[in-house]
Amino acid sequence: MKKKGKIIALICLALVFILGLGSVLYVSDYYRADDTAAAAMAYEGSDVQIEKNGNMITFMPEDPTYGLIFYPGGKVQCKAYAPLLLECAKKGIACVLLKMPGNLAVLKPGAADGVQEKYPKIRSWYIGGHSLGGAMAASYVSKHVDEYDGLILLAAYSTSDLSKTQLKVLSIYGSEDGVLNRESYEKNRGNLPENFEEEILDGGCHGYFGCYGAQKGDGVPKLTNQEQVQQTAEYIENMICKEK
Repeated sequence: MKKKGKIIALICLALVFILGLGSVLYVSDYYRADDTAAAAMAYEGSDVQIEKNGNMITFMPEDPTYGLIFYPGGKVQCKAYAPLLLECAKKGIACVLLKMPGNLAVLKPGAADGVQEKYPKIRSWYIGGHSLGGAMAASYVSKHVDEYDGLILLAAYSTSDLSKTQLKVLSIYGSEDGVLNRESYEKNRGNLPENFEEEILDGGCHGYFGCYGAQKGDGVPKLTNQEQVQQTAEYIENMICKEK
């Protein structure tokens, strides 16, 4: 019996080890920010100040009145979104990029907690994200509706019911996106307010909202990465900064 017990214990330890190793390998296999993203992080223009503070990277224009908290896509290094958020900041939107544990927003859906309090002069807040990050941002804002003016979904959809809220919602995806589950996207369309805005980037793909190279399973883009980033930033500006 003792021998049998030892064998069972060894098997359990082996399973724990295998599962632990598998988890480490899973979170260490992610898309890394490319040179374009690195250049954006090194930006030294006087119009936008970039700062790293704990799990946040801020892109701060002078005297902003609008703020955007951004959840990165799943298994994507957060810095990959620096070019997009830098472009938004140049348009006057303060952007807060959140770093997620294991590069997975699902592991810290409440990452936006306490961010607004750090910037009391910003009067209008939005939250958004890419892919899985967008879904997690939608889930978060569903529990904090009164604290935000709107939601931005990049190649993402909301599984939380926001249809009765007064949130402004912008949904953007690329026509060549090979990753976004269109059936689920359409199924969950009813979770958004009736007047939500939808923009389809002609020639855009899934991965080009960030700058981290080609994503597995994605379609072939007809836009350059820079073009998709710029078009997305323009749509975000039009949605956030236009008169209510």
